[in-house]
Amino acid sequence: MEKKEKIESQILKLEEKYKDSGQDLSSYLDGLLYQRYLTYWDYIHLDTLLSLQVPRTHFPDEEIFIMYHQITELYFKLILHEQKQIVDDKSQELNFFLEKVNRINSYYKALISSFGIMIKGMEREQFLQYRMALLPASGFQSAQYRMIELYATPLENLVHHSERDDFSAEDGIDELYEHIYWKKGATDVVTGEKTLTLKQFEYRYTPRFIRITNSVKGHTIYEKYQNLNEETKSNKTLIDALKALDINANVNWPLMHLGSAYRYLDRENGTVAATGGTNWKEYLPPSFQKVIFFPEIYSKEELNNWGKQWVEHTFNPHKK
Repeated sequence: MEKKEKIESQILKLEEKYKDSGQDLSSYLDGLLYQRYLTYWDYIHLDTLLSLQVPRTHFPDEEIFIMYHQITELYFKLILHEQKQIVDDKSQELNFFLEKVNRINSYYKALISSFGIMIKGMEREQFLQYRMALLPASGFQSAQYRMIELYATPLENLVHHSERDDFSAEDGIDELYEHIYWKKGATDVVTGEKTLTLKQFEYRYTPRFIRITNSVKGHTIYEKYQNLNEETKSNKTLIDALKALDINANVNWPLMHLGSAYRYLDRENGTVAATGGTNWKEYLPPSFQKVIFFPEIYSKEELNNWGKQWVEHTFNPHKK
């Protein structure tokens, strides 16, 4: 009898749910009867997913390169999924904030630990050949990675460190965006000309980046932290989690790319250019960029020494 009563209760709830849809519950139940059983492969669109790897050359390792970057973008989407929840949250509860930051850190840890696939998982000679078919595409053009930064901290914290002291929150978003640090990574240091990689990227994504920046103004993760009550704000577990996020995003992740760049692009007789023309030796080292999402939580000494744990010979096989 208890089971029957439960089913009757569920039916009443379903009738309530669908009463405003213009169809009665009986029609929806008919649809349920006709519907095929859900399968794993249909649910995650497995066939579509496995068809998205389309190499441009015949080199086998190019498929590894494609898949790894696609996996990376899915992890970036997971990070953004958590960031948006923090930004949209009105409760300002410690446990909620901490849970989301910890999830983001777990995604970064997976990304960082998996980067050995890029560093050791491909033949160097294959890479140096198939990469020529990829010009001017570059991982520099990852829009989700830039979105992560925009959700994390106000735009003035992303201005290139050499100009950061000249700008503040009082400056307009358009002006701050023009001086964002990553643009210098794809600009010719001699002529000041933007690479095609950067021009393509700006044309495709600048309107979206500006919309996001406007929508999160005053509500980035850093600003959400700053608006917490003093007791929550001084919580050591939360501070440690935010520091870990900063280190993962702005030190450890760039270091993995730096290691990969040295593995594939550095030679004793000269450096091989990146596919997008980025000046990677100046762009990737964290101590050169000093991108810090949450500057308030660090001491002056920590800020001054940011990213200096990078040691060139760790990544440069020609250094002894």
